Amino acid sequence: MSSEALHVTKVYRNLLRAVKKHIGNEENKRHFREYVTEEFRKKSISTDLSSNQHRIKLAQDYTFLLNSVHHHKDLLFSYNIAVDRSDEMRRILGKSAASVGLQLPEVYQP
Repeated sequence: MSSEALHVTKVYRNLLRAVKKHIGNEENKRHFREYVTEEFRKKSISTDLSSNQHRIKLAQDYTFLLNSVHHHKDLLFSYNIAVDRSDEMRRILGKSAASVGLQLPEVYQP
């Protein structure tokens, strides 16, 4: 295989992984995966190399977009101050204290 074919295969594999991970693999979302597969199997009518490179670049950009949007969403959930995170913080502090051999005291709840 040529280096160009290996590059296309890598882009295709990364895009399918991102679609499976972030969009899902359920039956009602199957059309996303089928569309990606169809687009990569489609033979370009024009033999213009720049259009094929453009399509590969679009696939890379969409993979990056999918991964970035879901990473951003995870960050927003982790920094969300509107959600009561006291239980999560108590658990994290308890684990930190246990790592140095201490135990947090129980807090009185009236």
